[in-house]
Order: sequence, then C-alpha cells, then structure tokens
Amino acid sequence: MIAGFTRDELLHEALVAPCDGRSVCADTQVYQRPGWFQLLTPSFRHGGFNEVAFARLDDADVESVIDATIAQYDAHGLRFRWTITPDCRPLDLAERLARRGFRSERVVVMAAAIAELQIPEAEGIVIERVGSHNVEVHADVAGRGWGMDPAPLLAFQRGVLADPTDDRSHFFLASRDGVPIGIGNYKALPRSAFLIGAVVLDDHRSRGAYRSLLAARVRHAADRGLGLVTTHARATTSAPILERLGFVRIAELPVFFNR
Repeated sequence: MIAGFTRDELLHEALVAPCDGRSVCADTQVYQRPGWFQLLTPSFRHGGFNEVAFARLDDADVESVIDATIAQYDAHGLRFRWTITPDCRPLDLAERLARRGFRSERVVVMAAAIAELQIPEAEGIVIERVGSHNVEVHADVAGRGWGMDPAPLLAFQRGVLADPTDDRSHFFLASRDGVPIGIGNYKALPRSAFLIGAVVLDDHRSRGAYRSLLAARVRHAADRGLGLVTTHARATTSAPILERLGFVRIAELPVFFNR
C-alpha cells in the first residue's frame, strides 16, 4: 500500500480518476460510455487532447471500432494516442494496433506518498505559479519543449484560468536567471494529485529544473491536504528519475501513436 491506497485504488487514481477530472478545450469532443473514453480536439494537432484513454471492446466489434476511430482522427488530420490499460479488452488490442502501423512507447504508472517524498531542489531555479500575467510565457515554453504550436495550448490555459469553478488545474513555470526554462502541471483530484505536462528545454536539462518543478507541485498538493501523487512517466526518461526520488512503479503500459 502507498499512502493507504491499495494497488487497485492506485490504478484507479492514476488511470480512471484523471479522465473524470479532465479540463478540456472549447472544441473538445468527449466520447464516454461504459467501456470507452475518448477525446477529439480539432484545434490540437499534437498533444494529449486527442486520445483513446480506455477501450473495452467485444471481439466481434473490435476491428470495426479501431477502423472507425482511426478514420475519425484522419478526417481531421490529427495525431492521437491510444493507451492500453490493464482493464482494456480484448487482450490482443495492442497487437491489433501494432499491425495497423501504430508506433508505441512504454509508459510507467507511478505513485508516491507525498509525506514520504524528500525532493532536493536546485539552487538558482525559481518556480512560480502561472496566472494571467505569465500564461503566454508558460505556453511558449511548453510549445518549444514539446515541439508544438503554442497557440491552442494558450487558448486552453486562458480558458482554465478564467473559469472560477476550476480549482483543479495548476500550472508552474521554472526560470533560471530570469530566463524561462521549463514547465510542469498537475491536476488536483478529490483523493490525489496527478502530475502532467512537465518539460524542460533541451539546453537546461540535467541541472535540477525538473526536480524543482516536481517539488513545487508536490508541496502545493500537500497544502491542499492531498496525500498521494500519481503520474504516467516515460519508461526511458522521467521514470528512472522519479524512481530515484521515491516514486514506486505500479504498472507499465503500452501507448500507441498513429504517427
């Protein structure tokens, strides 16, 4: 157990609860039904607003559903991802996507008890909350870090910041010597914090900005009374860093991309 959560509860906080707590763009189409959760956002050419996050399909329907889903995104010219969670069905869903030419990467579901984390912060790194005064800078850094157009991201963030009912989405900006160098975000769920969207610009990596962004988000979540933090980490990059800092591997998932 971690922070009093069983493994099944940890998987729920990391895989199910973030879907229920998603902030979306003005043009996002949410498709949610038993056994299915999908987002389609025409304004985002790249990024996490185009995805199939859960699919539990019958053997008789799986081929037609996959084909229809691919066609749906292709009609808009969108890159999208398809995450295969432990509860997805059929069991060979990953193989079916691979046969259609999807590329894949491994993502590690990780969790930690916030009270047990001791994250060393780097000297010279300044972390600030993002608001209307610096949201353009945050979007610019995110766009450069992820190699995407920052305009739709900026529109999304402005909408979130202007929404008085959204107290779940939190954005952070890292700077060194007054120069913005990285960003990190998290979603405050009812029972846990879900880390998303951290990136540090290439020339400033391996110098502590990632750790400082992590520490700031964890501290903010703790001040909200949350005791658990979860995330999806890339197996070859952020997962080893988080493991050294006290996060525990809960599961490893294949994530597929159509391009």
